[in-house]
Formats: sequence, structure tokens, C-alpha cells
Amino acid sequence: MPSTIVVVGSAVGLHARPATIIAEAVSDSGIDVTIGLEGGEPVDAGSALMIMTLGAEKGASVVVTADDQGTLDAIVTLVAQDLDAE
Repeated sequence: MPSTIVVVGSAVGLHARPATIIAEAVSDSGIDVTIGLEGGEPVDAGSALMIMTLGAEKGASVVVTADDQGTLDAIVTLVAQDLDAE
């Protein structure tokens, strides 16, 4: 499975709003995706609650893994963005 290390871009880290946006994108893709702090245990990226349990703050490095490169690229792009900006 391909994986990429990405830096969290959201000002509040991977908390409620960013986690929900990421989880919805994963669910919509129908592809298995995991996310975890670099060196930590990965969680199901299709669950906002599981993403929030990581406690990933802005600037944290996380590893995103997916069964599909296109889905991986899309989720990595989301993680790197400030998803709290309106």
C-alpha cells in the first residue's frame, strides 16, 4: 500500500471540522485509508472520531496510507490544507 508523510496544515490540527472533512472524503472514496502520527499506530481515516484521537496538532507529521494512489493524493492534499479557513 502506498503511503505519504504530510504535515498537518489546519490551524487547530486534526480536530472536529478537519477530521470530519477528511473522514467524509475517505468514506466517499470507498477506499481503505489509514492515518497516524509518524512512528505511531495508524487509525481508520474514514472515522472522524478516530482521526481526532491522534491529537495531531498543526505542523505534526502524519503518515497517510491508502490502497489507491489517487485517493492517497487527495487525502494528503486535504491534510496539508488549513481546513478551518473559510
